[in-house]
Amino acid sequence: MDSKFLRAEELGVRLEIVQGLPIWEPYPVYKHQKAVDRIRATIAQADVASASEERCACVHASDVYISFPDGSLKRPDISIFCREPEDDDEAIKLVPESVIEVISKGYEAKDLEIGPQFYLSQGVKDVVVFNPYTLDVLHVREGKVFRHVSPVDIQLLCGCRCTV
Repeated sequence: MDSKFLRAEELGVRLEIVQGLPIWEPYPVYKHQKAVDRIRATIAQADVASASEERCACVHASDVYISFPDGSLKRPDISIFCREPEDDDEAIKLVPESVIEVISKGYEAKDLEIGPQFYLSQGVKDVVVFNPYTLDVLHVREGKVFRHVSPVDIQLLCGCRCTV
């Protein structure tokens, strides 16, 4: 991993590079982590119409670096994959099927204005943004925007579901 990311870690900040723009934020607070853990505990395969359909494995990871096709490097709060990513010592190169972000106070713009369009442009099918302070849930897909209030059950295009 690049040395600037290691230095950021030592200072207690998360560094991401989105389309060449460095973005940093402090490590999440307990309220943030509780929301991430609560959501992750609900991620599961949705009921499918046919047993012959290939099912998504709904593998999820929290706060791991992902190297996107355009070279951007991000750490989504929750990434959902249909198969296990490669297990190596570098950023994951597999694009997640879905991403869930939990807003941290003071960093709303990163998750609401930059994140959804970036993720969609890289092939992520569902982007969910949860604000634990207002309970607002934004769910974005290509050409569609849904607004909910937590708790809400969300069916993801990959065949997984979760409660946000």
